[in-house]
Amino acid sequence: MDTGVRLYSTLTRRKEPLVADADGTVRIYVCGPTVYNRIHIGNARPYVVFSVLKRFLTRRGGVRVVFVSNLTDVNDKIYEAAQREGRPSAEMAEAYSRAYVKDTDRLGLGRPDAEPKVTETMPEIIALISDLVEKGLAYPAGGDVYYRVARFAGYGKLSGQRIDEMVSGEPGEAKQSPLDFALWKGRKPGEDTWWDSPWGEGRPGWHIECSAMAEKLLGTEMQVHGGGIDLAFPHHENEIAQSEGARDRPFAQIWMHNEMLELSGEKMAKSVGNIERLGDVLDRWPREVVLAFFLTSHYRSKLPYSDERMAQARDWCDRLRNALRALDRAIEAPAEGQDRSLAQMLIEARSRFFAALDDDFNTPEAFAVLADLVRATNGAVESARPGADQLREAKHVLLELLDVFGLATLDELEEIPAEVTELARRRDQARAGRDFAEADRLRDNIVAQGFEVRDTPEGTQVYRA
Repeated sequence: MDTGVRLYSTLTRRKEPLVADADGTVRIYVCGPTVYNRIHIGNARPYVVFSVLKRFLTRRGGVRVVFVSNLTDVNDKIYEAAQREGRPSAEMAEAYSRAYVKDTDRLGLGRPDAEPKVTETMPEIIALISDLVEKGLAYPAGGDVYYRVARFAGYGKLSGQRIDEMVSGEPGEAKQSPLDFALWKGRKPGEDTWWDSPWGEGRPGWHIECSAMAEKLLGTEMQVHGGGIDLAFPHHENEIAQSEGARDRPFAQIWMHNEMLELSGEKMAKSVGNIERLGDVLDRWPREVVLAFFLTSHYRSKLPYSDERMAQARDWCDRLRNALRALDRAIEAPAEGQDRSLAQMLIEARSRFFAALDDDFNTPEAFAVLADLVRATNGAVESARPGADQLREAKHVLLELLDVFGLATLDELEEIPAEVTELARRRDQARAGRDFAEADRLRDNIVAQGFEVRDTPEGTQVYRA
């Protein structure tokens, strides 16, 4: 079933139709974090992109989305970090898994339908490796098991690299070829978690984990396999080799990759040290601002992270929130007329909004539609022509579209402390009495308590800074 949506696939280098299952199901698998530290704002980009993709497809109508995103809780980096922290690796991975859920919950986008862990998928991982060994695509060697890259004819098709030009990035003395990669790693000194297998004690390699978790929960030939563009090679290239080699059919219709976040011109990464933790960012900026920061840029564009860019996202949110409040005030004191241009705009805005997202999930273009809608509603309110029913319809459409992005909460009134509200009331009195020195003093008092003051025709409006 063609959904009418087109998404760019790294595999084919073009936009491909998103074809749902016969029952209207779209299956999406996204590679999640390796839990050896708190996630940074860059790690949150795929979480936001694919969570909002699910919201869009669900609200667009006609499809059911099953969204799976894993947690890698067994890994070389986890062993190394646990040794540095001086605690068991399983305990550390569990703690950072909980922290990941807590941090991403604050984005308010809901959870994926399933969040499998490697430690919960060991039987399926071992079975998949066994299938590859049986087919001659993998071989045991000294307690390890390696994938024979040369025997998979399509190796390199995702990244566009040729085998004869590739350089091995994975050590292994027992490998038959430098490009072969580990499916199973024998237990080494200092590794405090391991499992029994037909090849001895050990644990899986990184790539086989996602192949097994995705197949367990979504089967093969899923609609979308996603993640950051840095995973395209070798991780996703190796997933294709494993899964398609074992099952002799495509692993995913579309390979969808988001670009990286950059800080000071470099890719944001824990290994580089140029990171801003997601939790710290959310302590400084409301969740709506963080979402607007991500979604006002196309997912396939590099995204610089800075206070300036965050302030621009905050301005977007203020503009949207002010439009909603203006509609509320107009609804309370409506005119009796009908604004035909606004009526037409409401019809066109919804159509243009979803058309933008249909075309490779173009969220910046969808935000441009929101800007047009805000201009139209503000103009209609200022002209005092619309009646209450039309104003309510305008607000309904705006909230419907904002909800796709997780931004409908901009309609919620901010909780302002009673003492700050009283200062604002006294400031209005001072201004009415032309005591501008007192009005300025009260304004400074409000600002000192962490609030922003704006003068409007209705009087002093206070916003959390």
